[in-house]
Amino acid sequence: MRAIVIEDKQLTWAEVPDPEAGPGEVVVDVTASAVNRADVLQRQGFYPPPPGAPAYPGLECSGVISAVGPGVTGHHVGERVCALLSGGGYAERVAVPAGQLLPVPAGLSLVEAATLPEVACTVWSNVVDRDRLRPGETLLVHGGGSGIGTFAVQLGVALGAKVLVTARAEKHERLRALGAELAVDYRTDDFVRAVLDHTGGRGADVILDIIGAKYLARNVAVLAPEGRITVIGMQGGTTAELDLGRLMAKRGRVSSTSLRARPAADKARIVAGVRDQVWPLIAAGLIRPVMHTTFALAEAASAHELMEKGDHFGKIVLQR
Repeated sequence: MRAIVIEDKQLTWAEVPDPEAGPGEVVVDVTASAVNRADVLQRQGFYPPPPGAPAYPGLECSGVISAVGPGVTGHHVGERVCALLSGGGYAERVAVPAGQLLPVPAGLSLVEAATLPEVACTVWSNVVDRDRLRPGETLLVHGGGSGIGTFAVQLGVALGAKVLVTARAEKHERLRALGAELAVDYRTDDFVRAVLDHTGGRGADVILDIIGAKYLARNVAVLAPEGRITVIGMQGGTTAELDLGRLMAKRGRVSSTSLRARPAADKARIVAGVRDQVWPLIAAGLIRPVMHTTFALAEAASAHELMEKGDHFGKIVLQR
């Protein structure tokens, strides 16, 4: 088969060995994958795949099952699925643990379904499973125009939260259309002051942060009492000073997570939670895929260039 491989930090369309369905796995003939920031970091040499994962990038895909390995029940050849991956989505075929498969939501195409597994599992596992966002609480999402951001806005609104975002000004109108109450241009405005003003001084109950060190002090400053900060990205660096006194005074919490390196059993638990709690919201039309554009899979290098510019809104898709 062919896949996108990384050679000297460049993406190349090349012949690679065909995957086989091992115990508990299926092979999916890939229809589409989607570009994530982690793929760019992997290409740059900063985010190697975990042991046992394919060497080529791609953390999600959609397609049709072409082989079923020993011990797999409840899935069959010809079934349309989308999947959370540890790698290998930029390929014609990929082996997937059965516990990381999701059905294609009713009414969506396979291409649309490819945009969902990584963002749905990332957002649900942090905002719902870890931080227990409740109706009426305020969710602050950094990077609102990203794939993670556009999904988090919709999930927060669907759960009855008030959602605030930081994003470039040109993305604000579309974010408000998704349900964001407040959009702050992080390049020109102080998001701490804007959020405190909007919430009457209370701040945000849950903060989903893709920036990291650069925003840590300001996230603590804007955190509501009993608030929860979860860091899922490090675009703003890895090291910062934390005012523990200020955090303790708010009885707040700071945590960080990575989805890719979690054990298979934990990923299967997250996927099951997404299937049970998020997929019905998609079926009801409360959450929809947000796609910026599509590229042919062999043109993954151009898709990475677009992601690095930061001009996209929602997901960038690779299609066979």
